[in-house]
Amino acid sequence: MDLIWLSVYEARERLRAGEISSEELTRACLERIEQVDGQLHAFLTVTADLALEQARAADRRLAAGERLPLLGIPVALKDLFITKGIRTTCASKILENFVPIEDGTHARKLAEAGAVLLGKTNMDEFAMGSSNENSAFGPVRNPWALDRVPGGSSGGSAAAVAAGEAPLALGTDTGGSIRQPAALCGVVGLKPTYGRVSRYGMIAFASSLDQAGPFARDVRDCALALEVIAGVDPYDSTSLPDPVPSYLESLDAGIKGMRLGVPREYFVPGMEPGVEAAIKDALAVLEDLGAELDEVSLPHTEYGLATYYLIAPAECSSNLARYDGVKYGYSALDQQGMWDRYLATRGRGFGPEVKRRIMLGTYALSAGYYDAYYLRAQKVRTLIKADFDQAFQRFDALITPTSPTVAFRLGEKTDDPLAMYLSDVCTLPVNMAGLPGISLPCGFSDGLPVGLQIIGPALGEAAVLRVARAYEQATPWHTRRPALAVEAGTR
Repeated sequence: MDLIWLSVYEARERLRAGEISSEELTRACLERIEQVDGQLHAFLTVTADLALEQARAADRRLAAGERLPLLGIPVALKDLFITKGIRTTCASKILENFVPIEDGTHARKLAEAGAVLLGKTNMDEFAMGSSNENSAFGPVRNPWALDRVPGGSSGGSAAAVAAGEAPLALGTDTGGSIRQPAALCGVVGLKPTYGRVSRYGMIAFASSLDQAGPFARDVRDCALALEVIAGVDPYDSTSLPDPVPSYLESLDAGIKGMRLGVPREYFVPGMEPGVEAAIKDALAVLEDLGAELDEVSLPHTEYGLATYYLIAPAECSSNLARYDGVKYGYSALDQQGMWDRYLATRGRGFGPEVKRRIMLGTYALSAGYYDAYYLRAQKVRTLIKADFDQAFQRFDALITPTSPTVAFRLGEKTDDPLAMYLSDVCTLPVNMAGLPGISLPCGFSDGLPVGLQIIGPALGEAAVLRVARAYEQATPWHTRRPALAVEAGTR
């Protein structure tokens, strides 16, 4: 039995039955990290001693009959979730030595559910990127092809799950940063409804768009993880008070009679033929399973990219103003004057993509341009949401590609920011409307994974998971594993 490929649900059942121990499972994951992460660079911090300590404690609790949702299960966290006493860098030089004094809601809820923390995963700096090449500490590589990107910004979490380093990981999604890397790495990634999961303890990028969610190897594991992290939080006024249902209960209800819409605008020019073919095959499978499919139009989709790249940088400009070299993080102490120190701190601490987005956002919010850019973008955002609202009057869920391409080569788009931004064209409208979406494997093109996106109405996670589970159970794609050479002692 290869412990590293057990699903969360399978591992939980075996732990409860006493067939395996949490310490065995955790050691297997840590050994896998030691063997392959030198090639991938999915982790920025590995908390091996803490993980083994937590695993032994979990084994004692299991032996005493405790049955917490994730008791003894190893997990990884994207390195923007604050963790007490553990370095949290946001993959930025400006936070390279930042050690939080408390856990955020996500780390706390996972700990309360009995999870074992393996470490913190690599990412695009401040979650700004679609390839994980913007990390100040080096890029992540795709487990399916080491010369390819894993997607971003949560590329480390996606790669860790795909490579067998962790059965479960958390990421964040501002414009596709869970779903796009899930697609490119051949795993399942869920972005919940805005407010379904607290943002307290996430280092902010764009506050009206950011949302945390899980990566796993199958849909059931994502449903289980969502039950743990979802719910209202007194520390986050944007978290929703609606009760959290049991997503597992309705997961296997099937999709016979469900109405699924296929938005024509998501089959964009430039979509790779192999991706389009895999999506069309997936649509046929859903129809064979009894769903009723029909085409639908979301006419304002074409404005989504431009709208997003005004709103998100504007919010980023405001959120990142706090990094001034005074309160915490890097400070250019060799500079004497206040302004000289402030400018040097931000100039040295932030990478090129973060600086680009701060400048875009500051410009969009500046006097004389606010109405022409930011205010207009917010009005278009309302129209994008209205398109979805109208579509969900007819349909239970919408089916689209997750990414118009498979994983591209490292360095291929770094000199062309617009081409890089287009990688998120199928995912970012979902964030603009605050809706839930999931990506799951639906085939391969040129030997690389293709992702299928399922979008639901607000708080429609149960329907999204149900459709995803039905498709997953009818196809083999989620069972495929990348072939990685094992290199002992590479970290």
